[in-house]
Amino acid sequence: MYSCLAIANVPRDQGLAKEDVDFDSTWNTLSIAFQEIFAKNACKLSFEELFRNAYKLVLKKKQDMLYDRVVQLIETWLRDNVRMKIYSLITPALLADRLDQNATIQSEESRVAGERFIRALKDAFADHQLCTGMITDVLMYMDRMFAQEQKRPPTFAASMALFRTQVLNTPLHDDPTITVLSLLETVLLDMIRMERKGEIIDRPLVRACCYMLEGLYETFTEDEPSKIYLTSFEPKFLQASREFYATEGQTLLVEADASTFCTHATRRLAEEQERCQQTISQITEPKIKAVVEKELISAHIRDVINMEGTGVRNMLDNDKVQDLANVFELVARVDPRKTALKDVVKKRVIELGMEINNAANVIGDAAPTPKSAQKSGADGKGIQQEKALSQQTQAAIVWAEQILTLKAKLDRLWIEAFQKDTILEKGLENAFQDFININERSPEHLSLFLDEYLKRGGKDKSDAEVDTILDNGILLLQYLANKDTFETYYKRHMAKRLLMKKSVSREMERQMLSKMKMKIGNQFTQKLEGLIRDTETSDDLNMKYREYVNQLGDPDPKRVELDCRVLTTTIWPFETLSKSDDDGTRNECKFPAPVEQVRQRFQKFYLDKHTGRKLTWMPGLGDADMRATFTNGGKTRRYELHVSTYAMVILMLFNDLPPGDCLTFEQIAAETNIPKPELIRNLQSLSLVNRWRVLRKEPVSKDIKPLDRFFFNEDFTSQFLKIKVSVVAGGGGNRVENQEERRATQKRTEEERGIVIEAAIVRIMKSRKSLSHSQLMTETLAQISSRFQPDVNMIKKKIEALIEKEYLERGPDPAKPSYKYLA
Repeated sequence: MYSCLAIANVPRDQGLAKEDVDFDSTWNTLSIAFQEIFAKNACKLSFEELFRNAYKLVLKKKQDMLYDRVVQLIETWLRDNVRMKIYSLITPALLADRLDQNATIQSEESRVAGERFIRALKDAFADHQLCTGMITDVLMYMDRMFAQEQKRPPTFAASMALFRTQVLNTPLHDDPTITVLSLLETVLLDMIRMERKGEIIDRPLVRACCYMLEGLYETFTEDEPSKIYLTSFEPKFLQASREFYATEGQTLLVEADASTFCTHATRRLAEEQERCQQTISQITEPKIKAVVEKELISAHIRDVINMEGTGVRNMLDNDKVQDLANVFELVARVDPRKTALKDVVKKRVIELGMEINNAANVIGDAAPTPKSAQKSGADGKGIQQEKALSQQTQAAIVWAEQILTLKAKLDRLWIEAFQKDTILEKGLENAFQDFININERSPEHLSLFLDEYLKRGGKDKSDAEVDTILDNGILLLQYLANKDTFETYYKRHMAKRLLMKKSVSREMERQMLSKMKMKIGNQFTQKLEGLIRDTETSDDLNMKYREYVNQLGDPDPKRVELDCRVLTTTIWPFETLSKSDDDGTRNECKFPAPVEQVRQRFQKFYLDKHTGRKLTWMPGLGDADMRATFTNGGKTRRYELHVSTYAMVILMLFNDLPPGDCLTFEQIAAETNIPKPELIRNLQSLSLVNRWRVLRKEPVSKDIKPLDRFFFNEDFTSQFLKIKVSVVAGGGGNRVENQEERRATQKRTEEERGIVIEAAIVRIMKSRKSLSHSQLMTETLAQISSRFQPDVNMIKKKIEALIEKEYLERGPDPAKPSYKYLA
C-alpha cells in the first residue's frame, strides 16, 4: 500500500510567473516521479509539488503534450517491465498441457505454474491500478479540462486500456496465436474444471482474476457490455461448461440411476450458484444455470424419468418422496408444462388402476348361472350362487377401497413431492377418470361401496371414520362419466336400505345426498330425496293406522301387527326391486287368512283417506317376525324367526297341515301364487341351510323339482332363540348384478338416456327457435355430458324421432342442415 497526501486546490494565478513554463524540465520532474510511483518509491515524493507542476502545464495549454507523454510513459513501463515479468512466468510446463487438446489430466507442475502465472498477473494489475490512481490524482486538473472538452478519455481509463493492450492482448513469443489473456482464461477454466471434479482450488485467486477482467473494458467509454469479462471470458466459460455438462450427462445416464442423476443435477445447480456468488461473478449466474438446465437436465430428463428400474415409475411404487421432489424441481426448470413427468405419472396411475379393475373383474367374470337357468328341476345351485355373488360384492367394495388408498397415496405425493402443482393435479384427475371409466362396472361398484358403509352398524368403524370414507366415495363419483348409471344403482341400493331398515340413519342418508348435491348438482339428487320423504310419510301413516286399529277395539290379543310402507310408483325402482315369473307375468300373492284380514283393513283405512289412489302390494320387498313351535319326543322348543314375507306365507301353510303330512312344490306354488324364482329361493333357504332348516325336503338334494315334498321339520334345534333366515342368491341385501340383470339395467339406462336427450333437444329448440345441425349437436352434448357420455348417433336418431313427432322440422336448405321448432 502507498500513502498519498491530500492535494489542495490551488487558485488559478497563485504562485505563477508571467513568463512561459519550461515543459521539458517540468515533465522531467513529473516523469521521474511517476517512475518512482511505479517502482513503489512514492513515500519521498511531494504530491502537492507534483500537482502544481501538472497544473502549470495545463494552465499554459500544454495539456495535450502532457497527456501524450503520460500515456507514452505508462505504455513503456508496461511493455518493458510488467510484460517482461509476466513473460518470465510462462514456462514450458505451463503451456504443455494447455496446448495439448487431447490432454485430460493436468500435471501437478503445470497446475502450480498456472497458479503462479495468474497470481503474478493479478498482482501486476492490482499494482497498476494503485499506481494509476496516484498518477490520476496528480493529473486531476488535466482530466477535469479534458472532461469539459470531451476530447480524450480520462487518464485512468487510458491507463487501464494500456494494460489490456500491452499486457493481456500481447501474443507469446513461442506461439503468436496465444495471448496472455487467452492463457489466463485457459488457466481459470482449468481451475474451475478441477473444482467441478471435486478438487480444491484457490477460490480467492480466481475471484481476483475475474475482478480484474470485470475492471477492464474493450472501449474507452467503459460501457457495461464492453467488459472483457463479458466479451471474452464469459463466452469461453459458458462454452466449456456446455461441453463439460453434455459429457457428464451422457456418462451419468450410463453409470447412475435416476435418483443419483437427479441428486447430482440438483447439486450441480447449487454449486454453480455458489461459484458465481463467491468465485467468478454474479452476472453469470442466470447464464450458467441455463447451460446446466439445457445440457444436463433438459437433454436427458425424459430418459431419466423413464429409466428402467429406477425411474419415476419405481419412485411412485416405493413412495420415494424426496426423489420425486428432485425430479419435479428439475422438470419444472426446463419444462413449464411438465409434459414428460405428467405423462409417466399418468401412465403409471392408469396401470395401477387397471390392476385394481382386473382384480375386481376376475371375480366378477366368474358369474353365476343367469336367472333364466333357475327353473324348477334344473337349478339347484342357489347357495353356490349366493356365495359367488357375495364374493363379487366384496370384490366391488375392495375395488373402491383400493382406489381410495391409491388416491390417498398420490394426494400425499402431490403435496409433498409435486408442490401441489396444478398441471400434475389435472394429470392425476385424468388418469383416475380414464381407468375408472374403462371399467364398465364402476358405477355399480361405487354404489355398493357406499351402500356397505351406509348400512346400519358400519362394521367396526366409528361414525367419524364412516363419514370420512363416504366423503372419499363422493370424490370417486366425480370421476364417473356415466353418473346416470350410478344413480340407477344407488337408487336401488338406497331403496333396499330404507325398506329393510338397514340404513345407519335417515340423517346420514340426507347428509350423503347433500354431499352429492354439492359435488354434482341438484338434478341428480331430486328423485333420491323422494325416497326419504316417502319413508317419513309412511311412518306418520303407520302411526295413524295403529290409532285407527285401537279405535276399532279389536279384541284379538294375538292379531297380526302390520307395518306398511306406501311408496310412490314414479320414484321407487320397482322394476328392479320386485321379481316376476319366468314368463314375465306378475301375479298377486295369496296371503294366509289372518294376514289377508289385516291387509284388507289397512287398504280400507288408506283408501278412505286418499280417494282415487290404488295400492299395489309388493310382498317381495317385505319381511316378517314369526313365532315357531317345534315338538319332538315330548319336548317343545319355541323360536322367533325373522323371514321374508314370502317365507312367512310358505311356513303358515304348514299350520293347518296334520303332523307328518307334506306339501309338494306345485302345491305350495298353487296355494301361494309366489313367483317361481322367488319360491325356489325361499324354499332353498328354508330346507337346505343347516342353520335354519325349519322345513325338511324329500328327496334330499339341492335341486328344487315340481314333485319335491316338503315337511315341517319338528327335529329342528338351534342354540339361538332369535333366528334370521336369509334368502339365498341375494334375495335380501344389495349385491352385484348377474349377467341378465346387468343387461336389463343397461337396457333401461339406454331408454332413460333417450328420454333425457329428447328433453334436452326440445328445451334447446324451444329457447332458440332455429339452429343449425352442428349448433344443435354441440349444445345438446354440452347439456347432457354432465350426466353421461352421450352417443352422437343416438342424438341424431332422437332428432329424427322429434321430426316425426312434429316437434321439429328441417330447414329449407338441404346443403346446410338446420332445424326449426314447431310450437
